[in-house]
Amino acid sequence: LTSSGAVKTWGANNSGQLGDGTVINSKTPVNVSGLLSGISAIAGGASHSLALTSGGAVKAWGANNDGQLGDGSKTNSTTPVGVFGLSSGIAAIAAGGFHSLALTSGGAIKAWGLNDNGQLGNGSFTSYTTPVNVTTLTSGVTSIAAGQSHSLATATGQAAWAWGLNASGQLGDTTVIRKNSPVEVFGLSSGITALSGGGYHSLALTTNANVKAWGQNTEGQLGNDSTWNATSPVDVSSF
Repeated sequence: LTSSGAVKTWGANNSGQLGDGTVINSKTPVNVSGLLSGISAIAGGASHSLALTSGGAVKAWGANNDGQLGDGSKTNSTTPVGVFGLSSGIAAIAAGGFHSLALTSGGAIKAWGLNDNGQLGNGSFTSYTTPVNVTTLTSGVTSIAAGQSHSLATATGQAAWAWGLNASGQLGDTTVIRKNSPVEVFGLSSGITALSGGGYHSLALTTNANVKAWGQNTEGQLGNDSTWNATSPVDVSSF
C-alpha cells in the first residue's frame, strides 16, 4: 500500500491474486487494476487479496473457489470486485486462508468464504459467497485478524476472542475442539491491544507490551523455548 493510496502486488498469480488483469506471476511489483488511489488498508489470504477504500468499501480479487471474494459467485477474478453489501461502513479487513473478515464502523464483524471449520463464526459450518454476521460479537469489536482456518477479534474491555479450526489449540480456549461461534481466549479477558493469526497459531500483544502465543508449536512458533503445542496462551520468552 503506497502513501498515496495505491496498491502494488507481486509473486504468484495463478488465481489472479495480483489483480492486474492477468494470471502471470510477477517478480516485481505491478499495479492492481483500478486501485491507483483511495485505498486505506490491504490484506492477503492464501490466494486472494482484499482492499479497504477510504470510503469504507471492500474490494477483493484472486481465488474464489470457496466464495472468499464475497461477490456472490465462486468465479476467480483477476481484477478487484466489490464485496456484496460492503460498499461503505467498513473500518478494517482481514484475510484468512480461504475466508475473509470485515469489521464494521459499528463494531460488528462480517465474514464470508470457506466455513468448513466454523471460521465464519455464524454458528454453522456452511460456506458463504456473500458476507454473514458473526454471532456473539455483534458490537464493541475493535480489531480483527485471521489465520489459515481460524479467526480472532478484540472486543469491549480489550478481551480476545477466537473461532474456527482448533486442532492445534489455536483458539486458546484450553481445548482442541473447533468452534463455529466466538469463544473467549483463556486468560485474555482484558488488556489486549492487538492480535495476529498465523497458519495454525495465534499471537496477542498486551497493554504492558508483553506477547502471548498459543496453538501449533512444532517449529517453535510460540517462542516459549519449546516445541509443544499450547491450548491456552503462553508467554513469548523474549518479551
